[in-house]
Amino acid sequence: MAVVADRSSELWVCNLGAVPYREAVELQHSIRERRLAEELPDVLLILEHPPVYTRGRRSAPGELVLGDDYYSARGIDIVDTDRGGRVTYHGPGQLVGYPIMRIHDIGVHLRTMESAIVSALAKHGVQARSRCEEGPDYTGVWVADRKIASIGVHVSRGITTHGFAINVTNDLDPFSWIVACGLPGVRMTSLVHELPQSRTLDVEDFRMRMGRHFAEAHGRRSRPVSPERLNLVGAFA
Repeated sequence: MAVVADRSSELWVCNLGAVPYREAVELQHSIRERRLAEELPDVLLILEHPPVYTRGRRSAPGELVLGDDYYSARGIDIVDTDRGGRVTYHGPGQLVGYPIMRIHDIGVHLRTMESAIVSALAKHGVQARSRCEEGPDYTGVWVADRKIASIGVHVSRGITTHGFAINVTNDLDPFSWIVACGLPGVRMTSLVHELPQSRTLDVEDFRMRMGRHFAEAHGRRSRPVSPERLNLVGAFA
């Protein structure tokens, strides 16, 4: 059944908790098909992943410099993916957002995503910025010269998958074991590291705020929905 017209101004935001990366990709594919059929409005999945390196379409040989055995011994999976960008790391404590939404301009979508993240971080006292003018390898969000959020997307038949990953409380060491984002020597940071001393971090508040800012940046009204509302119960462990 197609969604009713008055939902076109909504962005459904669904918090899934921890989901293995491969399962999250399958969930996105399922929701994308339903979005194409107009069975759902635009959706933003909020989640985190167990430790995993993902290689985007622009990844180059040698970005996983220490070899698969080194990463496997540390419990880090490696997955090739169809998103844009280079190799990056996901792990517990990182806020990952996957928008499955209809777009008309990929550049506008990327810049809007960056703007939403910058806005959400500003509410927590962290002044961040986009560096898109420096080239595609600098897509994402930065605090001075330190990268706090990575972005990589895929578009099929006008519908996006994949999205953004914001370092919140996650371990940053795994970034130093790779050529993160294809940038040798890149410095990664996190919200907990950049938070002003006068502020305390409420992770749940930031998660909810990010969903609202993302929706607002896209001119939408954020509507929290449960996994049941998306028929995702039982779709993942």
